[in-house]
Amino acid sequence: MSGAPTKVWPATLPPMPEVDFSQFGEFELAEVSRHQQYAGAFLARNWAQIPHVTHNDEASVDALNQFRREYGQEIGRKLTPLPFLVKALVNTLKEFPVFNSSLSADGKHLVMKQYFNIGIAVETDKGLLVPVIQDADQKSLSELTDELIDKATRARTKGLPIGEMSGGCMTISSLGSIGGTSFTPIINAPEVAILGVTSEFERVVLVDGEITTRRFIPLSLSYDHRVINGADAARFCRFYAKQLERPEQLV
Repeated sequence: MSGAPTKVWPATLPPMPEVDFSQFGEFELAEVSRHQQYAGAFLARNWAQIPHVTHNDEASVDALNQFRREYGQEIGRKLTPLPFLVKALVNTLKEFPVFNSSLSADGKHLVMKQYFNIGIAVETDKGLLVPVIQDADQKSLSELTDELIDKATRARTKGLPIGEMSGGCMTISSLGSIGGTSFTPIINAPEVAILGVTSEFERVVLVDGEITTRRFIPLSLSYDHRVINGADAARFCRFYAKQLERPEQLV
């Protein structure tokens, strides 16, 4: 309507209220580390400014489990699922390049990356750190295993320089060793997506008319809805699952 007042939203979110907890009972204060404060500010910014959507799917991993045991014996070392998850992600980013992009600060352009650096979320005593595997597309499963172990160990013991936690294209956050069926990982800006993985589970299925069991891992893909639509997210997860279901392609 002509002359109707225009509603103006606040430029910033209102602050959290100060609460006098003593009115409810006894309490004590625990210090929030500088790292937690720093990381918390970035997580809050990313959650508030990026329109997150999480797509949940799952991948059959019976073939992967068998292949990694056999291939590990062939090369003389134990292989965890993680280097396979990294390799599968690289292949999927090549198939869906918009996931390997960043939105410019003004929102007018997509930076389409021609490199494949994969972040791995690592839990430490100081909080969450995300070391980045540079040029993951150029590394073998054995090389990825060595680098994953090295960076996770240093992240937990000494910490990592900023240079080793920068330049990621997409991040994997795995809770597989702890538990859960799905979650909503927060996108690590300027990335436009993050892949969450939770605990492997067994399910009864019907195969060629016969009842049997299969093992699966849940996948939780959070993506920036300004850049990625739901159909592409679903296709991304299906392609990724197929990579894990044909692990010989990842060598």
